[in-house]
Amino acid sequence: GTAESCTGGRIAEAIIAVPGASKYFKGGVISYVDEIKQSLLAVDADVLAEKTAVCEEVAIQMVKGACKTLNTDYAIASTGFAGPTGGTKEIPVGTIWLACGSPDKQVTMKVEEDHGRDINLAIATNTVMQMFLDFLKSENESRNYSVLVASPSSNL
Repeated sequence: GTAESCTGGRIAEAIIAVPGASKYFKGGVISYVDEIKQSLLAVDADVLAEKTAVCEEVAIQMVKGACKTLNTDYAIASTGFAGPTGGTKEIPVGTIWLACGSPDKQVTMKVEEDHGRDINLAIATNTVMQMFLDFLKSENESRNYSVLVASPSSNL
């Protein structure tokens, strides 16, 4: 599943562009405003008030919330200022927090360069898709390793 703020559905679009995506993609939440982040993704109002929606904590909560809301094992999230407006001195335009993972384990990345709205959104989408693929590979490798190590009949 996906939980998207600034990318507005681009991540979901990238996923469903591959034929057969219905076998592994359940859906997404476009949470462009804080109200939706809170009501559908259970993002903490205090975190939004203290740190804004553009922070690592919100991206992580969006992943967890999407997994719960969509009843998925994994989710991908984005929150940030794509531009050309919306940024602040502390959090300039081009700052986008990306996260992916499961309810129990998430990875995050902060994209910080402003290349204009369209390029910022493309970079965020491509970056988080690669992050998610790397996350899944890492999870698969740990599971395979665990199975091999735990197998008493293994001829290693």
